[in-house]
Amino acid sequence: MMRALRLLPLAAAALLAACGTTSTPTEPAPRKGATPITVKPQPAIPVLPPAGSGRGGYYQDDGPGENPPAGLLETPDAEVRNDPLRPGSNKPYVVFGKTYKPIPLGSNFRQRGPGTWYGKKFHGQRTSSGELYDMYKMTAAHPTLPIPSYARVTNLGNGNSVVVRINDRGPFHSTRIIDVSYTAALKLGLLVNGSSQLEVVHLTPDDIERMIAARKAGGQAVAAAPAPAPAQTMPKAAPMLASADGAEQAKAMLVGGAPAPGFYLQLGSYSRADGADGLRKRLASADPDIRLDVEQAGKFYRLFAGPYASRDEAQAAGKALPAGLKLKPIVIER
Repeated sequence: MMRALRLLPLAAAALLAACGTTSTPTEPAPRKGATPITVKPQPAIPVLPPAGSGRGGYYQDDGPGENPPAGLLETPDAEVRNDPLRPGSNKPYVVFGKTYKPIPLGSNFRQRGPGTWYGKKFHGQRTSSGELYDMYKMTAAHPTLPIPSYARVTNLGNGNSVVVRINDRGPFHSTRIIDVSYTAALKLGLLVNGSSQLEVVHLTPDDIERMIAARKAGGQAVAAAPAPAPAQTMPKAAPMLASADGAEQAKAMLVGGAPAPGFYLQLGSYSRADGADGLRKRLASADPDIRLDVEQAGKFYRLFAGPYASRDEAQAAGKALPAGLKLKPIVIER
C-alpha cells in the first residue's frame, strides 16, 4: 500500500495508518532500576524534536529516530543498477480523485519544486516496490517516476546533490514533488527546514550503464595500480580539454549535456562565484594538472575536482589536498 499520503491532513493520515501495514515494533521499556542510557547527538546531525511531538520541520506524527546509526553523512549514494520494473507499481492509479500515470523508464524527466522527507512513522513498513522502507538508506518516494528507478536530487538552496533509489509512491500533496529518506534529507541539508526547493532528474538506463561502466573501470584501475601515489601528490583526474580562467570558463567535460560519469570531490560551496573561483585558482597553481570545475546550483557556486575512476581514487585525492586549506571534501558519484 502506498503510504505517501503522509503530508495530507491529519485525519486522512490517521485513516491511512489504520489500513496500512504493521508499524515497526517499539523498543522494550527499560528494566526497573536500570541506569538510563544517554544518547549523545552526532556532530553535524541536527537535533530535532522527537516524532509525534507536533513540532519540527516534518509532519506532526512523523519524525526522526531516537538512535540514528553513526556515520550517516558518509553514506554513499544509492548504487545504481538497471533492475526490471515492478509491473504492479507502474500502472496508472487514483488517490483522492486524482489520477497519476507513471512515466516510462528512460523518459527525459526534470522537475523543480518543494521536497520533503519522511522518517520514523514509516520505517520498516512496506513500500510500493515491495521493499521495506529504511529511513537510513538512500531512497525516495515519487508519484510518477518508474519503480524501481533512480534520480539525482539537488537542493537548489545549497547545491548539495545525491542519487536516490525510487521505491515508493508519494507525496500526494499539490505543492510537494518528492519525499526523500531521512539520510538523503540529512545529506541534502533539508532536515531542519523540512521542505526545500529541490531539482529531481530521472536517471535513464543509458545514464546508469555509463555509471556502472565507470564503477567497474575504477575497480579494475585500482587492482592494476602498481603503488599508491606519494602523499604530497594529488591523484590526477581526466585532463582538461582546454585551458580556462574564471568560473564561467571552468566547465566540466559533458556527456549528453551532463557531467561525465565518475566520482568527484566537492571541495566547497560558495554564495559568490569569486569565492569558488579563488579556491580553484589556488589549487590550480599548486597542481596545474588537476581538473577543477565550478558549477552554479541555485544561489550557490560549487567547486568540484574530477572525475576520478573510483571512489577510492577520489578519497585518496581528497586526503592529498593541502592541509593548510582546511577543506572537508565530499565524494559524490555522478
